[in-house]
Amino acid sequence: MPVTVKLDELLYQRRMTLTELAERVDITLANLSILKTGKAKAIRFSTLEAICQVLECQPGDLLGFEAEAEAEAEA
Repeated sequence: MPVTVKLDELLYQRRMTLTELAERVDITLANLSILKTGKAKAIRFSTLEAICQVLECQPGDLLGFEAEAEAEAEA
């Protein structure tokens, strides 16, 4: 999947647990875990906004994009 989620990196940098983020954003731990593992197919802008507010980041800090050629080269 070319879109990557860099939630682990941001949580580590902010010394925050996934549970703490879930409480602050008011999202279930299960849904946040799906996002963190890259299994989510979509994210609401309101959820993205809330995560960015809590982590004090931009959406581009949370999401990345790998071109298909790069993804295939790594496989």
